Amino acid sequence: MLLIYTQKITPRIVYTFKHICTNVLGISIKFTTKIEEFIAHEGMKLSYGKQALGNELFVQKVDLLLEQGLSEVEIKVQPWGDNYCFFPVSENSALPFDIFAASFFLLSRYEEYLPHVKDDLGRFPASESVGFQEGFLKTPVVDIWAYKFKEILLERFPEISLANREFHTRAIIAVEHVFNFQNKGFLRSLAGMHLDIIKLQFNKVLDRIQVVMRIKKDPINIFEDLIAFIKEYKVPLLFMFQLSDFSIYDRNINYNRNPYRSIIKYVGDYAKVGLMPGYFAMEDFKTLRKEKLRMENTVHTPLDSVINVKYNLNIPEFYNFLSELEIPQDYSMGYPETAGFRAGTCSPFLFYDINTESTLALKIHPYVFNSNIVEHTDFGQLTGDIGKMIAEVKKVGGSFKAVFKNQDFSEYSNHQAYYALLKQIYEIK
Repeated sequence: MLLIYTQKITPRIVYTFKHICTNVLGISIKFTTKIEEFIAHEGMKLSYGKQALGNELFVQKVDLLLEQGLSEVEIKVQPWGDNYCFFPVSENSALPFDIFAASFFLLSRYEEYLPHVKDDLGRFPASESVGFQEGFLKTPVVDIWAYKFKEILLERFPEISLANREFHTRAIIAVEHVFNFQNKGFLRSLAGMHLDIIKLQFNKVLDRIQVVMRIKKDPINIFEDLIAFIKEYKVPLLFMFQLSDFSIYDRNINYNRNPYRSIIKYVGDYAKVGLMPGYFAMEDFKTLRKEKLRMENTVHTPLDSVINVKYNLNIPEFYNFLSELEIPQDYSMGYPETAGFRAGTCSPFLFYDINTESTLALKIHPYVFNSNIVEHTDFGQLTGDIGKMIAEVKKVGGSFKAVFKNQDFSEYSNHQAYYALLKQIYEIK
């Protein structure tokens, strides 16, 4: 056990130390505000304050973890070995920066609470993040910092017992539309065909007719192919289905149609399934609860996971909705249009709500790559970037998560390229 002295124990301090020390490094910790208890302790100990008490392991603090609410935060990024850090402190500290304050800043998404320029869809863009602006977005800095802190702990306390983490990958398939042509109804099919003709997409006109006549399988109903991929390579996939009402934003078929429900049940026999909330569910609790119940009534198990890869993440309100509905896992923490580590980490972490200064019972699983970027990126450069990020994640025994769409693997897409990315992520030769 590592005894930690601090003059004041705050929710932010407890949250951040637990993540770095316990969740990442596997060290049990205990806090004390009593100098006498700390000095008398003969085991491993660390002080976190403005100055050291003696010759103990000392990490100098900045004020961020003692504050409540939001304040203007000055970020001065500086190099640290092969990496970067911020919130610098004096040479008396075991680290040249406050690792806990810097980690909290990234994990809590502090910068997303502050005023920023939104993108065209009202989202927090990667370009507004300190990681993007300072050049460390594609590096899991929080985990790298934790592992450097691990080296310091081992040097000072050789007897310390630390956890060994294993690197793993997981691909998530976000299913906004199960069908492209099937089960769309006469008027929608007619309107779609008219649009295809205007765009001179006569191959789609023919496909639409063949699908409606049951001569051909719907082109984006590729779930049997992905299940075959799971069986052949024995890898896990997580499928997230949208079950929202039809609207200008969400144009899937009726969630209650048997073909739709059958596919969800079929996929659920071979992989985990979760919910992709619709546009209105992101900001309306009742709508999200309705969609949650729809999924549970379809798969007959409690909803475990959700993902939002299209709309504004709306931090922290959306995460409070999930916590209140007792949905334990979220996979939305990433940038839909940019590869990288949005929260600076490749490790699952509990979400901290700055508005209430409390830790939610909600585990965030950050993703690194979204297939949206494939169309706008040189493929060779993309595979190179993914390879480098996977290598970084491997060094710290983290998790590399990537998001695809079912449409990516259809005949209307460059499906061979997407399968190649899927194999690269799972390291399938």
